[in-house]
Amino acid sequence: MRQLELLAPARNCDIGIAAIDCGADAVYIAGPAFGARQAAGNGIEDIERLCRYAHRFGARIFVTLNTILYDNELEEARRLLLEFQEAGADAVIAQDFALLKIAAESGLGIPLHASTQCAIRTPEQAAFHEALGFSRLVLERELSLEQIRRIRNAVSCELEFFIHGALCVCYSGQCYLSEEIAGRSANRGACIQACRSRYDLLDGDGRRLVRDKALLSLKDLNLKNRIAELADAGISSFKIEGRLKNASYVKNVVRDCSEELDRIVAAGHEYCRSSFGKVRGGFTPDTEKTFNRGYTQLFIDGSRNNGKGDNGSGNRRDGRRMRAGGWAAMDSAKSMGEEIGTVIAVSSSAARGRQRGRDCQDSTHIGSSDESMKIRIIPAKDGVTLHNGDGFSFIRGSEVIGFRGDVCDGLEISCRKINGLTSGTKLYRNLDSMFEKELETGMPKREIDVKVDIKIIRDSGLKLTLNAESEDGRKLSFETGERQDEAENRERMISMMRNQLEKTAGHYRFRIGDISGEKAVPFMSAAELNGIRRRLAESLDKMQAGRRPLLTVDIKAALDEASADASKIPGKPDSAGYSANISNASAREIYESLGVKVESMAYETAHVPGAELMRSRYCIRHELGICPKQKKGQTSGPLYLLNNGRRLILEFDCRNCEMTVRSGNK
Repeated sequence: MRQLELLAPARNCDIGIAAIDCGADAVYIAGPAFGARQAAGNGIEDIERLCRYAHRFGARIFVTLNTILYDNELEEARRLLLEFQEAGADAVIAQDFALLKIAAESGLGIPLHASTQCAIRTPEQAAFHEALGFSRLVLERELSLEQIRRIRNAVSCELEFFIHGALCVCYSGQCYLSEEIAGRSANRGACIQACRSRYDLLDGDGRRLVRDKALLSLKDLNLKNRIAELADAGISSFKIEGRLKNASYVKNVVRDCSEELDRIVAAGHEYCRSSFGKVRGGFTPDTEKTFNRGYTQLFIDGSRNNGKGDNGSGNRRDGRRMRAGGWAAMDSAKSMGEEIGTVIAVSSSAARGRQRGRDCQDSTHIGSSDESMKIRIIPAKDGVTLHNGDGFSFIRGSEVIGFRGDVCDGLEISCRKINGLTSGTKLYRNLDSMFEKELETGMPKREIDVKVDIKIIRDSGLKLTLNAESEDGRKLSFETGERQDEAENRERMISMMRNQLEKTAGHYRFRIGDISGEKAVPFMSAAELNGIRRRLAESLDKMQAGRRPLLTVDIKAALDEASADASKIPGKPDSAGYSANISNASAREIYESLGVKVESMAYETAHVPGAELMRSRYCIRHELGICPKQKKGQTSGPLYLLNNGRRLILEFDCRNCEMTVRSGNK
């Protein structure tokens, strides 16, 4: 059977544990340095703690070491690789080719996965990375199912693909806008997120086509209802973005996607989950209630139009959001939340100088401390229920204004006065206080199922022989002590055995199978049976938990073979420019040993004049309906983005249906 893996993000160890409890098969997390999210680092001891917890369920821990590296950082990177392995990590996610050389020289025993920062989007690029020793490729997000199938046919390694979360507007690993503007490299984990800024759009004559919009900001990805198609196309690992997100986001999205994977596995015999344990009880997930900028399915169908008539999540009830905005979240790069209705009445009153409400997440707080107001809404859909403490937002001009509802009664909200909130305003909820409480207090429990067969044996007395087997393949057998007392009511005693033994102990849930042997049954108290159950759990804990195999490649052998006859490497480029992100001598050595001409080092080390700062499948002209292919008579020349005096040039590669961004400042 093919393994399917749900891969969750973790900012820290505790969030990683919560992700596993909610159904993640694997977690990716940063170590102390060189992760593509500088604000999400963790110590080795935390990595080790997370690995111990994950391996109880056969779940995997991948550590990110996916920035480009400078020569003076390679020794520290070598030390970290070996420390990650010692801590129990199952793989390392990497971008820099220097790590291949370090892994080969150090005899690293865990695999390297090629990060999405490698921008792998063609069969040739995939085959090249596989030939160098990467055992898994994290593919570019802006791919179609057909493109994924072609890559699957070109390689035999594992393929990973993002299914949920924030989207970079350009191909991953090839954005140099932050470096150009602020000297902070996205490839070094220090992106300033210039794509989330607001811009004016000008044509070649200086006419302003759009004013003050987040023109480069994309909606969030949601492919939950396309997982089965992705699996059929060859994806085995389904990745959730969000190593900077909070625990409630991770728990909610993981639970939602895990339930979908369970449905796919249950529908046939072709697939199995890559880890063990059933997730039971707890909260009901709802990804509309967690951070999102609206959802899109991006290029999955091979066109700029999602073609599903929904909001990217398969939930047609809010299809307006996708149809109205395509891929972009131009009005706001922040989380608006779910649309709950339209304001129909607003009234104000004095609040005796008392500050009311608090700032809502991801929004601007503008109001008066000495007045309160009441707001009535018409709901956007059936079943809208408001709660005290909910967070709300609305758009005022170019701003997203947020506020808390102090008291919510039916469809009426009482809060401090909010300037600019008038009748006719669309209102969104970006914090559902009851749902957040449910996420915090209603955690599910993940349990390993254990089947126990019991045989009753008579010797000098009656005793039980128990044979247990866990779902991950651990087996054990033990006997109870002999008992002289025989139960007067056999059926009642058997029922009591089942009732007491078919409970949980630790993270195990026991199920009694056959009860065979003597017709007589020893009399046993509930306390004795509970002790047997605890003994089973303790014995299982002493055994190594089962784990499904993860593909591993001999990196040294792969590099040696590649260097021995570079002409046979499929997809090998003839040359490498700044977009290859070669930032140290070791990575350069690998390229040159393969006969690849290095024309330029990484952009961070040599700012190439006139370089592409971005290349993207996303196209502003298409998004705005002014693409010459869509509408005759539209200009085919460049457009310009303007922000605080800084100008960016937009150019359009219509043959490949891509947009590029270059600096327009001299």
